[in-house]
Amino acid sequence: MSTETALANRPVAFDGLEAERRRWAAAAIFTALAMASLDTAIANIALPAIAADLHASPADVIWVVNVYQIALVATLLPLAALGEIVGHRRIYLGGLLLFTLASLACACAWSLPSLLVARVLQGLGASGIMSVNTALVRFVYPGRLQGRGFGYNAMVVAAAFTLGPTIASAILAFGPWSWLFAVNIPFGLVAVLIGLKTLPRTPRAAHAFDFPGALLAAACLGLFILGIGSAAHHARPGLVVTEIVSALLLGWVLIRRQADSPAPVLPIDLFRRPIFALSTATAICAFAVQGLAFVSLPFYFEDILGRTQVETGFFMTPWPLVVAIMAPIAGRLSDRHPAGILGGIGLALLGLGMVLLAMLPASPHVLDIVWRMAICGCGFGFFQAPNMKALMSSAPADRSGGASGMVATARLTGQTIGAALAALCFGLVGREGATVALVLGAVFAAVGCGMSVLRLVATPQSGT
Repeated sequence: MSTETALANRPVAFDGLEAERRRWAAAAIFTALAMASLDTAIANIALPAIAADLHASPADVIWVVNVYQIALVATLLPLAALGEIVGHRRIYLGGLLLFTLASLACACAWSLPSLLVARVLQGLGASGIMSVNTALVRFVYPGRLQGRGFGYNAMVVAAAFTLGPTIASAILAFGPWSWLFAVNIPFGLVAVLIGLKTLPRTPRAAHAFDFPGALLAAACLGLFILGIGSAAHHARPGLVVTEIVSALLLGWVLIRRQADSPAPVLPIDLFRRPIFALSTATAICAFAVQGLAFVSLPFYFEDILGRTQVETGFFMTPWPLVVAIMAPIAGRLSDRHPAGILGGIGLALLGLGMVLLAMLPASPHVLDIVWRMAICGCGFGFFQAPNMKALMSSAPADRSGGASGMVATARLTGQTIGAALAALCFGLVGREGATVALVLGAVFAAVGCGMSVLRLVATPQSGT
């Protein structure tokens, strides 16, 4: 066995990186995370330009977003499991390099099929980044600063979503849609070079990678996201039912197959830990609120309140902006106070904000909208970092990959469920569906708040 392999396989003997190396490693981690998060937002803005340039219909061009999301979500857990075996550093750098090269392929795409292939590869690269993102943060920051690290992590995602539409609009004002993807290339290459020098070599598990289990997990999550997306786009009921039922059956087979595995691809071993299970469920509820809000609010502002598209864009900004401000603060607080309390307070504020938005008067002043959106952002930002820390710290260090994969899976699953439920609300009650979606979001926030508080009485298990 080589010296490098022996070092990689030995137990963790350090508590985070020294300050200088930690700053550079964090720069590499957060640059890649920002790129992967931005790419979801900017692709939506570019769809009309892509459709016009590639002579594609709106129904076809939406797959530019869909294939990226399906490839991303379907492979999160398999890549997280692989990271525990080959090292989170390799998965992260490999995903970042693939994402960067796929961005070049997207920029050079000459037809819709070529762009879709490149977007699938880009989604796989983004999955490599996101699947082990929080695991690396756990190893980069010492225990006393991990809440702060997770706070920065949440801040980067929020800032990416805040700035994404603005950045995309600015780029499209000066150049073609291909520039939206080309801009990733220099940042990706720089992040790879920094990461090669600074990212830590994490411990590696001795068990073999479960390829059949990984395929089952990918098919299960891919079909689930596809089914929810089909429902949101009002596909034939038979198709939606087939996709959802197939996903559930594959999930059942996966759970039965890996029931006795020490490190299953779907981390059912971690769900036996009450704090982990409650933190994951809380995350799904919170991100479902976000999905409900971000789909329904533009229609609410424009169709019910009669605001313009420009005004709507302005009204949507306070939420992620305040999240970016609150996340580091909540992260620091989580190093000293229980996540159950912080998360409960955050989700209570989020639910209050959703109710206040649903109760807006017919002709509200600008400030009436802004302060309500700010309350939502304050609550969501106050919840996110403490919940992430609770979820990661409740898992053993050698299962950081599985826990990290669930952080990203819970976020994307919650957002997708929320978006689909918002679409269902519109389908059932028409333009008033926006108000119903906001009230439903408040219900999800209340459920999440209750589960967060339950962590105060749940039996803790050591994550070490």
